[in-house]
Amino acid sequence: MTRRFDAFPYLLLLPAALLTLTIVAWPLFETFRLSFTDASLRSTEEYVGFANYVEIFEDDFWEVIQRTFVWMSLSVVFKMIMGVIGAVLLNAALPGRTLFRVLIMPPWIVPVAIGVFMWSWMYNGQFGMISGVAQKIGLLSGPFEFLAYKQSAFIATVVTDVWVGTPLVSLYLLAAMQSIPKEQYEAAWVDGASRFYRFRRITLPLLAPAIFTMGLLSAIWTFNSFDIIWILTEGGPRGATTTMIIDTYKTAISRFRFGEGSARAVMILICMTAFAAVNLALMARRGRKTGAGK
Repeated sequence: MTRRFDAFPYLLLLPAALLTLTIVAWPLFETFRLSFTDASLRSTEEYVGFANYVEIFEDDFWEVIQRTFVWMSLSVVFKMIMGVIGAVLLNAALPGRTLFRVLIMPPWIVPVAIGVFMWSWMYNGQFGMISGVAQKIGLLSGPFEFLAYKQSAFIATVVTDVWVGTPLVSLYLLAAMQSIPKEQYEAAWVDGASRFYRFRRITLPLLAPAIFTMGLLSAIWTFNSFDIIWILTEGGPRGATTTMIIDTYKTAISRFRFGEGSARAVMILICMTAFAAVNLALMARRGRKTGAGK
C-alpha cells in the first residue's frame, strides 16, 4: 500500500521558508557576489576576482583579526566567571533573593545605547565618576581620559561589554543550576562535603554543558558586537579598539567601498563558522566522554 503524499505541512512551512530566503539567504548570496566586485557608489561595478581578499591581507587585517579574538576571549571569559558567581549567589537561600534577581536585570534590559552612553560619561576624565573616585583615593594624581589611550580604551570596552552581557549569562546559568537534583547535594552534605567541594564536584561538572552552550552563544554575540565599541570609541584611539565588525563598517559604509566591505564580511562569516565548528566538536567530544563514563 503506497502512502499518499501530503503537501499541507509543507504549505504551512512555505511562509517561513520564503521569509528565511528573503532576509537571510539572499543577502548572504549578495554579500558573496559583491565581494568579487569593485562595487561602490558608482552605478556600475566590475568583477575583480579575489582582488578584495588579497587587499585585505595586504593591509593590517591580521592585527584586526587578532584584536577581535583577544577582545572576544577576554569579554566571554569574564562573562562566564561573573555569570557563574552571579548564578551561585542568586541561587543561595538568602533573604531578598527575588529582589536581587530582579535588580540584576537592568544592564540587560536597558537599551544598549543608553547604557553605553552612561559608561562613556563615567570614563570621562573631567567629570567621570571613575576618574573622580580614583583621584579621591589616591590612585590618580589628576584627571585621566580612559578612552583617549590605547590600552585603557581597549580595557574600557571589555568592561562595558561584560557589564551588558553578564545578567543574561547569570540568569541562564541560574536556570541550569536549579535543574540539578537536590538529592546529590543532600547526599554530599550527609557525607560531610564542604560547600566548595560540592561546588567543584557537583555544580561545575553538571553545569559544564550550559557553560559551553552559553559561552558559544556569547562568543558569537560578542564577536559581532558593534554598538558598544562604536559608541565609546568608534574603533579608536588609533585603531586600538577596531574589531572586524568595526573595520567592515568603516570600509563599506564610511568609505563606501562595498566590494571590499563585503569581502571583510565574508571573512567574518568564515571565522565565526570555524569558531562555532570547533566549539561544537569539543562539546560533542565531551558529551561522548560523559556518555562513555556512565
